[in-house]
Amino acid sequence: MELYELKKEYAQIVDKLNDIFEKDNVKSIDSELSTIEEETSKSGFWDNPKTASLYLKKQNKLKSLAADKQQLTTMLDDFEVMLEWVAEELVTLEELNASFTELSSKYTSFELETLLNGEFDDSDVLIEFNPGAGGTESQDWANMLYNMYVRYAERNGLKYNVLNYQPGDGAGIKNAMIEIRGTNLYGKLRLETGIHRLVRISPFDSQNRRHTSFAAVKVSPLIDDKIEIEINQSDLKIDTFRSSGAGGQSVNTTDSAVRITHVPTGTVVSCQNERSQIQNREMAMKILKIKLYTLEQEKRNKQRDELNSNSSEISFGSQKRSYVLHPYKMVKDHENGCESSQPEKVLGGEIEQFLYKNLVN
Repeated sequence: MELYELKKEYAQIVDKLNDIFEKDNVKSIDSELSTIEEETSKSGFWDNPKTASLYLKKQNKLKSLAADKQQLTTMLDDFEVMLEWVAEELVTLEELNASFTELSSKYTSFELETLLNGEFDDSDVLIEFNPGAGGTESQDWANMLYNMYVRYAERNGLKYNVLNYQPGDGAGIKNAMIEIRGTNLYGKLRLETGIHRLVRISPFDSQNRRHTSFAAVKVSPLIDDKIEIEINQSDLKIDTFRSSGAGGQSVNTTDSAVRITHVPTGTVVSCQNERSQIQNREMAMKILKIKLYTLEQEKRNKQRDELNSNSSEISFGSQKRSYVLHPYKMVKDHENGCESSQPEKVLGGEIEQFLYKNLVN
C-alpha cells in the first residue's frame, strides 16, 4: 500500500477508535472492574459457585478489553512515530505496511469485542441443524453445515460437544445439535440463524444434474444458569431410544438416548452424547429450558419469524446465505451482503468474515 493510502486508512481507524472509546460500555470498563473486585472480596462470595463463575467470566472479559484498549493506544502512538520516521527514511514503506496490518487486525478484533454487549452475547451456544424437504440431498447438506461449524470450533480452539446426532436415510443427518463453548460465542454466532441454501451438482444424481438444497441453522444461547422457568412434569412426554453416533463415534448399545416433548408447545429436544440415560435426561431438560425461554422471549417481543415456528417451511423464503458450487463458486450472505469466491474454505470453517459483517452491517 502506498504512503498516502496508508495515511488515509490510518486516519479512518483513528476516527472510529475515538468513537468506540466514547461508548458507555468502553468508558465504564474500569468502574465495572472495581465493582466486581469489591464483590469477589466479600465474605461468602464463593458460597454460590454459579454466581461466582458468572462474575469471574465478566471480570475476565473486562480485563481483556482493558488490555486490548491499552495495547491499541500504544500501537497508535508507535505508528505515529513510524510515520515520522518513514518520511526521514528511518523505516521502510514495507515495515510501515506490516505495522499497519497488525494495527488494523487488532482494531478489528477490538471493535468486535465492544459490539458484543447484548444480554446473552457472552454466553456459550447451542447450534441445531435441520434439513429441508428433499430427502438425501437436504440431509447431506445439513450434515455439511454441521461439519462447517465443527471445523470453525476446531480452527479457533473452541470446546464443542455433540449433544444429538440422528443419521439420515443413506447419507447426512435428520437432526443434530452441538454445544460450543468460548468467549462471546452467542454474540458472534447468533445471526447465523436462518435458512442456508446450497446449489451443486448432486453426488446422488446418476445424471449429474444440478440440485438446490435447504437446511435450517438455529443458534441459541446456553443460558440455563441465567434464567428461571418452571416446567410442569405433566406437560412432558419422555421417550428413550438407542444412541447413534456421528462419524463412526463409539456409542452405547443400550437405550440411553432421551427425547423430551413439551406437549403444550410441541417443542422436541433430544440428547444422546452422555453415557447414561440419567445424564442425557438432565442435559435434554437444560436444552428444553433454553428453548422454552427463547420461545417466550420471541413471543413477548413479537419477533418470532417463520423459521422459529412449528409451521415453518425450510425452502425458498427468508434465506440467510447461499453456497453455490456450480455453475460458478460463490458464497453470499443475503442479509449483510458479504461474499466469498472460495466456498470450500467457508465450508471448511473459515466463516470469520461473515461473522464480522453480521455485527458491523
